[in-house]
Amino acid sequence: MAVAIAIGIAWLVTSQTKNRVQIEFNIHINSEAVYLSMYAEPPQFAIWLENPKTGDCRQVFVTYRVSRGDWEGKSDVPSALPHWVTVFRSNNGQPQKRSDDEIAISGATPRDEYFRVRAEVPPGSEWIGWIEMNLAGDYNDYYPQFNRLTKEEDEFSCGQPALLYRMDIKAVEGNHYTPRAEMMSLWEDGDHRLVPVDSTITTAQNVFDAIDVQIVRPKPVIINLKKAENQEVLKNKNSQ
Repeated sequence: MAVAIAIGIAWLVTSQTKNRVQIEFNIHINSEAVYLSMYAEPPQFAIWLENPKTGDCRQVFVTYRVSRGDWEGKSDVPSALPHWVTVFRSNNGQPQKRSDDEIAISGATPRDEYFRVRAEVPPGSEWIGWIEMNLAGDYNDYYPQFNRLTKEEDEFSCGQPALLYRMDIKAVEGNHYTPRAEMMSLWEDGDHRLVPVDSTITTAQNVFDAIDVQIVRPKPVIINLKKAENQEVLKNKNSQ
């Protein structure tokens, strides 16, 4: 009997995961860098995939505050994640009704140091992976809370600009990718532009101190047959 059960479980695992792959994003958030920012709040970030042939984009994850425009009195803050706003929003980044899909993939800003999310894609498919991140109140000499020269204040408390990580992905099981922040994403007077990361970016590069992207098989769902049988018996009794 034990052998039969083991064979059955092995068959179930194989059948559930055969010819299926997922892109798994693993991010470690540097709690010390977060603590040293003015507000000591976790970073806002978004993850999405772009089809390099069609340009179509698929959202994987976006923090709740960005997705819902929940900015404690502000209608919206496009300068937090400018590139994501440009890709997924119309009307110059202004708030609009969020789609069910956008709400479904949003989640609370992670407060634990480790974050993981997966997206299933066709085996062998190719994607451009994007991660955009901003830590509010992460000021430095180049991006101060108040600029004494220009007499301008950081209206939305974004601090250093959002950083944009990019990677070319081929969905073959076992592939690994370690993206680096190559661009910074700027929102100035309603315009969005990308520029290479330069020496003006300091502590922002430490917020995500480890990013690992890998292609894995989906985790199988093991059904407790005995539990399911008991639930079905109870359901039948209640219906009588």
